[in-house]
Amino acid sequence: MSDVIIRKAAVIGAGTMGSGIAAHLANAGLEVVLLDLDTAFAQGGVERQLKAGGFMMPEFAQRIATGSTGADIGLLSDCDWIIEAVAERLDIKHALFAAIDKVRKPTAIVSSNTSTIPLHDLLQPFSDEFAGHFLIAHFFNPPRHMRLLELVSGPRTLASTTTAIRDFCDERLGKGVVPCKDTPGFIGNRIGCYWLAVGLDEAIKAGIAVEVADAVIGKVFGFPKTGIFGLYDLIGNDLMPNLIRSLQHTLPTTDAVQATPAEPPLLADMLARGLTGRKGGGGFYRRSKDRKSSETLDLVSGEFRPTAPPACESLAQAKGDARALLAHPAAGGRYAWAVLSRTLTYAAALVPEIADSPDLVDEAMRLGYGWKYGPFELIDRIGAAWFAQTLEENAAVVPPLLAAAAAKGGFYRTHEGRREVLVPGQGAIDYAPIADPAGVISIETLRLAGKPVEETSAASLWDIGDGVGLLEFHSKMNSFSAELIASVDQLVALAQTHFKALVIGNEGPVFSAGADLAGVLRMAQAGDRDGLAAFIQAGLTAFNTLRDASIPVVGAGFGAALGGGCEVLLHCHAIVAHAEIGIGLVEPRVGLLPGWAGLTQLLVRLQERDGDAQRSALAALRIVLPAQTSTSAFDARAKGFLRESDGITMNRERLIADAKARALTMVPDFTTPPRAMVNLPEPAALQTEVTALAATLAPHDAVIGTAIAGVLAGPAILTEEEVTARALDAFVALALHPASQARIDALLRTGKPLRN
Repeated sequence: MSDVIIRKAAVIGAGTMGSGIAAHLANAGLEVVLLDLDTAFAQGGVERQLKAGGFMMPEFAQRIATGSTGADIGLLSDCDWIIEAVAERLDIKHALFAAIDKVRKPTAIVSSNTSTIPLHDLLQPFSDEFAGHFLIAHFFNPPRHMRLLELVSGPRTLASTTTAIRDFCDERLGKGVVPCKDTPGFIGNRIGCYWLAVGLDEAIKAGIAVEVADAVIGKVFGFPKTGIFGLYDLIGNDLMPNLIRSLQHTLPTTDAVQATPAEPPLLADMLARGLTGRKGGGGFYRRSKDRKSSETLDLVSGEFRPTAPPACESLAQAKGDARALLAHPAAGGRYAWAVLSRTLTYAAALVPEIADSPDLVDEAMRLGYGWKYGPFELIDRIGAAWFAQTLEENAAVVPPLLAAAAAKGGFYRTHEGRREVLVPGQGAIDYAPIADPAGVISIETLRLAGKPVEETSAASLWDIGDGVGLLEFHSKMNSFSAELIASVDQLVALAQTHFKALVIGNEGPVFSAGADLAGVLRMAQAGDRDGLAAFIQAGLTAFNTLRDASIPVVGAGFGAALGGGCEVLLHCHAIVAHAEIGIGLVEPRVGLLPGWAGLTQLLVRLQERDGDAQRSALAALRIVLPAQTSTSAFDARAKGFLRESDGITMNRERLIADAKARALTMVPDFTTPPRAMVNLPEPAALQTEVTALAATLAPHDAVIGTAIAGVLAGPAILTEEEVTARALDAFVALALHPASQARIDALLRTGKPLRN
């Protein structure tokens, strides 16, 4: 942990990256200075980030002061961290660093966001004192959402400088900080740009359809759904050649990137036609002139044609098996082998040149390029021995690290309850343990090290130390089936006899997608009123076990916390939410209203905050009927899902540990909170608001809105239980409505909401 405190930061360069970094620093609560050659351009950078969603709340833009590098360089004098994000020209950067050095305070840290220029070149003309406070901190675009931060320190960089930026970016900016060697392209762009260039090169050679290429280099291997060509269009077809040329210019002639064209004739022709990608109105994909359909570039003719579903024999016959696809003799399999064999061999040859161990490379590719598996994890999935043997059969060179993995059984193993990775050492290649960072509690690590205190088919109760338990859901999408509801009831009761505090937390893409809608639909279509009521009552009983627990219960919410997923958090005594949580009571999308006291608990929170019955009820209606979800944890707080006392964690990996820490602070003085009395307003204002909202929604939303208003309407002061009983009755009535059943059915079949 660093002793350096960063309260104020500056970013110089208000382009897409610089303004995005400034916005995210503002998200972290810092006072920020954003400078460019022209003040108007710097202010424009703030406005562009407001439109692009770079700020977690629009008002955070007020934390940024803008100016020019000429007139306002003095604004840097009290900054703790100064970030350079200007053009990738060494002369420009050197001149800027010299100007910064004249005005910065002695303790200020200076970093570059360069992705191409080595640290030793950046620092060559500067003193040891300046170099001691300097490093490369390379963000990925967009800075708010892309978790990778590549950190490059040099021999003259003070350890305190590295520690300060590493800890700040981890804890305050939510980054996955990966230490990199001072080599061109670091890790992410060195491998990622090569992968993209190889994908384009091999597709042109094969004359394969773009749609087929993107399907092949896609889900089977855990690559982003954009594939090669969709990602080219996203990054910019004009930018990719420059990135490849930069690598070719700085890497030795023996590096594999030299054999890959930076700008093949097809791409040069596209750029001459203005086909720069999404930003230019088209690239390898584009919308048709009437904007009603998609068109795709034919790699052979260079002309556009209607986009077609990918017809690929190899992909169909592989049935999701990565090795089977790579081994398939048809065109798709040959393309997959050509791209993956070159890319994975290249990655295996780069350790320890670009990073000390394979797990760092894997982390960088997951966080920076959206790969589900890093290159070494992918080799293990297809089989290191098979991959090495197939390379040899194709007369390709097998890098020493890959040969060692083939002989030892893979790059990763589990040994004595710990995950280990194969690393090159002094004359030997052997396994070394992978440690979780300090302040991180990983369920995967818990699972490798031992067994839960108790486990059901839908949930597990873990001991996470210091007398704190962790209740983990593991139903599909962590949705509340009858099994999960029963598990919550059982395991929360058990936790109260084993622990002094409890955290509700999971790992995976979503916290909880809500109720098991398939079960609800079956009962609704059968007209099973009693079954629906019993299902809702069982959920209420389980959630009230949390609400009435004798120990503090803290919800660790993240990702999508929708419907029942939102409601379970609202029943916790406190919440610690990841900053990017999307929480909401979205039941109206499927023709329902919140049945598990979500309306009640939201209304209680709003009344605590606003102190006015009508204002609170109207706010609840305006949030729930349109099925609003939060765009961030700060937005969730504004909407009333989070209290001011609830915590917000920027780094998702630290969420469970932070929730545990919050729970422990509650233990000494904890008493089960009493149930609230709920003040309900006159119905007229609520029904007027339903009419106004329904005019902007679909016809059935008027029915749902009237039901919600009926739950919220008085005039009366009711107990929580009485309000919730109203909601239960309304839920059942809506579930039996044909229009609601149509909404549920549509979502289950298509994944898209029906507006009927």
